[in-house]
Amino acid sequence: MIQEELAKEWRKAGVEEGDTVLLHSCLRRTLKQYLKKKEKITVQTVLESFEETVGSKGTLVFPLFNFDFASGVPFDIKCTPSHMGALTEAARNHPSAIRTGHPIYSFAAIGYQAERFRGIDNFSGYGQDSPFGVIKELNGKIAVLNLPDQNSMTFYHYVEEMNEVTYRYHKNFTGEYIGIDGLVNKKTYGLFVRDLEKGVLTDVNPMGELLWSKGLYTGQRYNQGSGLRVVSAKKLYEYVSEKINAGFSKGLLYSIEGESND
Repeated sequence: MIQEELAKEWRKAGVEEGDTVLLHSCLRRTLKQYLKKKEKITVQTVLESFEETVGSKGTLVFPLFNFDFASGVPFDIKCTPSHMGALTEAARNHPSAIRTGHPIYSFAAIGYQAERFRGIDNFSGYGQDSPFGVIKELNGKIAVLNLPDQNSMTFYHYVEEMNEVTYRYHKNFTGEYIGIDGLVNKKTYGLFVRDLEKGVLTDVNPMGELLWSKGLYTGQRYNQGSGLRVVSAKKLYEYVSEKINAGFSKGLLYSIEGESND
């Protein structure tokens, strides 16, 4: 069965039974691979393959990021869709999914440790009390399916906030918020954003290359084989913090518009 084939690939990449896994994904390539073989595959098949891989003691966490709140669009914790792809929408609609409360950086948690995410309503999207912090605390993993670091590894921003880097700053966003009780309130949330006035550009692919060279990533690269790579959240946090504190953020995590990295 396709589900079992996929689960085998995810295990080869480093996802294990009982893991807590934050999964970033693009399914386009995976779906095309099976369509070329004339085998029927759905988004639900892929979701169930990851559930099978982590098993009954495992937990899957999916990013449901949606940036409309920052533009004045009301956020509804029950209905606001994810903008992070088909797999994340399937996870949001999973009957046992628990959604966290930040209106821009919310997550869906499914599985054994899902209750740890219930009621999380972190003020700052990358704060210590955010789902990023919980994943690190649970000794979880971050898995990326067919996306480059630049389009997936939001965990870097959590590390940046925890280390209070100087090329980002705290910015607040206020808007209408519809909670789990259906009531509408005006609420304010924060993000640790890049400093546009200084020309700061998010540029994290070089850090991803370092993770490969240090053996922190396991699995396969973007657009190769299964396309799934996996890294320990704690080891990632420690290594990226080390680079930040050694003064190597520029060129690894960000660049300045108009400047050469040579």
